[in-house]
Amino acid sequence: MVDSELAPDDTIDTENELPENELDEDDHLRPEFIRAVLDAVAAGNDEEARALVGPLHPADIADLFELTPQPDRAALARAVAELLDGDVFAEMNDYVREDLIDALSPTEVADLAAELDTDDAVAIIEDMDEDEQRAVLRALDPDDRAAIEEALSYPEESAGRLMQRELIAVPEHWTVGDVMAYLRGAQELTTDFWEVFVVDPQHKPVGTCALSWILRTPEWVSVADVMQREQTLIPVDMDQEEVALRFQKYALISAAVVDGAGRLVGMITVDDIVHIIQQEAGEDVLRLSGAGEGDINEPIRFTVRTRLTWLVVNLGTAMFAASVVGLFQDTIARFALLAVLMPIVSGMGGNAGTQTLAVVVRALATNQLTSSNTVRMIVREFRIAAANGLSLGLLIGVGTYVVFGNRDLSLVIALAMVINNLVAGLAGVIVPVTLDRFRIDPAVSSAVFVTTMTDTMGFFAFLGLASLWGLGA
Repeated sequence: MVDSELAPDDTIDTENELPENELDEDDHLRPEFIRAVLDAVAAGNDEEARALVGPLHPADIADLFELTPQPDRAALARAVAELLDGDVFAEMNDYVREDLIDALSPTEVADLAAELDTDDAVAIIEDMDEDEQRAVLRALDPDDRAAIEEALSYPEESAGRLMQRELIAVPEHWTVGDVMAYLRGAQELTTDFWEVFVVDPQHKPVGTCALSWILRTPEWVSVADVMQREQTLIPVDMDQEEVALRFQKYALISAAVVDGAGRLVGMITVDDIVHIIQQEAGEDVLRLSGAGEGDINEPIRFTVRTRLTWLVVNLGTAMFAASVVGLFQDTIARFALLAVLMPIVSGMGGNAGTQTLAVVVRALATNQLTSSNTVRMIVREFRIAAANGLSLGLLIGVGTYVVFGNRDLSLVIALAMVINNLVAGLAGVIVPVTLDRFRIDPAVSSAVFVTTMTDTMGFFAFLGLASLWGLGA
């Protein structure tokens, strides 16, 4: 039996106890269904495994491989090999796909890539080693090879990598009838499209026609009369995050991609943008925490290396903050309560800074925060920090007085709380904005700087005020 790691239950008799439904109410594959498939594979009953997996959508087949333990994936792939087409690989997690691709020959990978649109084929090939890439490209048809090589020449995470070359483009002197005849008669056209692009003799886009317009317009009408001339054009070197923002802002279903000369070279569709939005949103959250990609299928050595790097950086900043405490060790020795209370000030400042930082990084990522409203954002966060600082300072001051009965200590910690919240609010805006101005991803490095500033200022404000106040003297 294959160890499915799904439950300690005994092996399911796949011939008599097949699950009634593959998916649960959340559209996730049921554990008992996965066990049934893996038990069939372990028993050498490939026909039963294919019968179970065959009705699944390509995305669900991809999920099945992701939910299967890594040692068992090769056996599952051999059992259902005839179901592993390009659409399944296109939906698959990157790390899982790499595991399976490594077991295929260059010719088999080329056959998969030939089934897909250019953007999906590039996604399969781009992460391969250079030698493997060349072998796969040699096995492709010349036209497919040229399209994929051109896509690989563009920067990663750019519109050029994201776009597909398969599109419908017609000249503006055609009539709607000409377009309809072309769509019906040409055998090699792409089958998935929502609009027809209209181009001039230099192949530059001059307009677009939605399919609904073409279907509802008399055949004798000229395309130039029915097309929409205003359209959103995507430069081929635009970052995919900016592409996603344009789709969101203008509610696009698809958009033309143009090269440096303004010629139509591809199109991007909304199904690709959904993946980009999810990917970029997840990346920013994980980068703020220093957790790397956060993919549960990522090899452990990569995860350890990424997390350990940022933990070492944080260790250095923590030692710097501790050195500030060392400046006031005599004051702490005279009044031990300071050591009890000072983590509260630094901790609350860190939390406040993280809140502001998360808001600002999101605003930068979605283009809500620009050079025109940066000052307004700083003022806004300063006011919020002042209100929060005064509220928290009052609460901690009253609480300290109630517990310890020391008026001076209560005033010192209240003032320190206000000061550190103000620092946290300003740092949470200024640090990511400054990094963004220098073309440094604020989601990657901001948290370290903000945490260092709030910890250092929290200790310095609290212990410094205590020393000036003469606590413990």
